[in-house]
Amino acid sequence: MIAWLTGPPASGKTTLARRVHALLDRPTVLLDSDEVREAIGANGYAPADRDAFYRALAELALLLERQELIVVIAATGAKCSYRDVVRERANRFIEVYVRASQSEREGRDVKGLYARARAGAAPELPGVGVLYEPPRAPELVADGGLDEVAAWNLVEQIAGVSLPRSGRA
Repeated sequence: MIAWLTGPPASGKTTLARRVHALLDRPTVLLDSDEVREAIGANGYAPADRDAFYRALAELALLLERQELIVVIAATGAKCSYRDVVRERANRFIEVYVRASQSEREGRDVKGLYARARAGAAPELPGVGVLYEPPRAPELVADGGLDEVAAWNLVEQIAGVSLPRSGRA
């Protein structure tokens, strides 16, 4: 199965994905978009570059799912169509909307993306220069990357069972 954590840049997708990955006791692969971009040499953010990257990310996730792995994707996927491709083809798909206010995102933006976008140096930033399309009907909504309840809820949805409350923060 594939779980895609989506949200604007610096909303907490990677933080939440890492927490969920650590909680799962099953063979799981975490595909963080920054790490995948680096691994495959996808450095461009022009519309055609972005489309090509998300096609490659979708195919990689689907390939890993066919190997009977749980795949957790932490990627903005600014267009619903990027995520819909995976939803339509995956055996099981969970879309998680990681939401955070603009001020929260800018406050924890360690890469300086928002400052660069405001200065005109990153006009392609989703949510600033490029439209970010939030999920139409996500299976789960998380309030930022530190939403422990959402992390456990996602683990339960992936596992298909309710987990005991012990060990939860």
